[in-house]
Amino acid sequence: MLTLFSTLISFLMGGLPKLLEFFQDRGDKKHELAMAQVQVQRELEMRKLGFEAQERAEHIHTEQIEIQTKSQEKQALVGAQVAEMQALYAHDTALNAGTSTWMKNLRASVRPVITYGFFFLLVGLDTALAWHGFNTNVPFNEMADQLWDNDTQALFASIIAFHFGGRAFGK
Repeated sequence: MLTLFSTLISFLMGGLPKLLEFFQDRGDKKHELAMAQVQVQRELEMRKLGFEAQERAEHIHTEQIEIQTKSQEKQALVGAQVAEMQALYAHDTALNAGTSTWMKNLRASVRPVITYGFFFLLVGLDTALAWHGFNTNVPFNEMADQLWDNDTQALFASIIAFHFGGRAFGK
């Protein structure tokens, strides 16, 4: 019986390394499978983040193109305004060709004379109305609201803008 038992143990001991190798291989394959799943999951997340980053980069690039386009449009508008002013100055210069100094000065004074005329008309009218308000005991707040209302402010702004150029209305 001892012989039979020792034979069986010897037989099993000869196969023990193969048995241990089988379990080791099984564990290694399970570990490799888990690592592959983690790597696939990581790659999917990276792709997702990469696509989101790429989408954000494309969005930023699109915004930059829009900003550049708007900037170019503004530059074109400014260029058109400069060209218009140069054409107006060239036209004014051409009108003065062959005329007397008196006529040149008269043409040059039209805009300031009209501007000063309207300004002094506004100041004179407001002075007369303020004088009338003080003589009839109108409260100062009411008189100020009547004299410097929205229409008067717009008129005054128009006069100043006309005198210093039409750029305020070009915007």
